[in-house]
Amino acid sequence: MDPADDPQPADQPRPEPAPVPRRGRADHKESVRRVILDAARELFVCEGYGNVSLRKIARRIGYTPMAIYVHFRDKSEILDCICEETFDAFRANAERLDLLELPPRERLAAGLRYYVEFGLEHPHHYQLTFMTPPFCGQSLGRRKEIGQDCYQRMRCRVALCMTIAEAGDGPRVDLASQTIWAAAHGLVSLLIARPEFPWVERERLIGAVIEGALRSLLLASPASATASGPHS
Repeated sequence: MDPADDPQPADQPRPEPAPVPRRGRADHKESVRRVILDAARELFVCEGYGNVSLRKIARRIGYTPMAIYVHFRDKSEILDCICEETFDAFRANAERLDLLELPPRERLAAGLRYYVEFGLEHPHHYQLTFMTPPFCGQSLGRRKEIGQDCYQRMRCRVALCMTIAEAGDGPRVDLASQTIWAAAHGLVSLLIARPEFPWVERERLIGAVIEGALRSLLLASPASATASGPHS
């Protein structure tokens, strides 16, 4: 437990929420969790995960730290849940695209576009999930498992875009997958971190980056590796 999260009463806490009738208690619990997650997400991004304690989150929403412990074990679990929301959105979109039965390359491109658009529409979620390094002693928890699931889904889409011989070569599939992911992540992180830069029209930029990323499918092919040997 973070020493800063010692469940001492917050300075001049507001009264605890009044008891809620049994009917609607589940909705009330979810509503309180949502308030905690929203406040924590903003604080983590604005002040840095390591600088935020449960007491600080509690002060932001007018509760005592003990009220937060009812819903979350510690601030690591709060971050875990925020990241899980990000991956849940990616997984839900992947399942939606699967139902459309698009051609492999078109489905991969649509998934990449959703990834970029989600990151730009939810910058706090994106920063905490992909741009915040693990804190010392912090457990990655559920987000590691669900994050791996999302990566494997993308990897399968990449493999479907490659020839049978290429798809059977695990390292080549990973090379193409990680190159594509790196391109999409680079775009999102730059647009979030440097909004003042004179970027070209956003839709054109997104389309060009996705198209460029998909060329990684060719770069990872055996023929390409042979053509670009050590003396080429």
